[in-house]
Amino acid sequence: MLSAIPLMILPLALYNLAMLGLFGAGGVDVLDQQLLSLSMLSGAVWVMSVSDVLILLSLVILFFEILKATMNGSGSLINHLLSMLVFIAFLVEFLLVKGAATQTFFILMTIAFIDVVGGFTVSIRSAGRDVSIGL
Repeated sequence: MLSAIPLMILPLALYNLAMLGLFGAGGVDVLDQQLLSLSMLSGAVWVMSVSDVLILLSLVILFFEILKATMNGSGSLINHLLSMLVFIAFLVEFLLVKGAATQTFFILMTIAFIDVVGGFTVSIRSAGRDVSIGL
């Protein structure tokens, strides 16, 4: 039954913890902190921030959510419904909470939306192949 829990709740929780100031006194400003800086051969400097890592983590989670959607089981419908609730939580928070009105949160919300749509689409396509007509 643990497979029914949507993994996209993790980026939502991490962003909310950052917004509450548990990762630093700056609130969501902690997400703009530079983690890595590399000089490229072109002379440009590539910078990775905490928010970039959070987005990268969310994309990895999206991959595993799409993999979970390919499995047919008793928890798949519950997973889809809970993923929809996570997306709704993202959307409501984006519209109503001042600290969530950032580009990072919008990208996380978009990833959650792709999780919902992709999960339903993959499940419907794989369920259609499981139906036999008795020939």
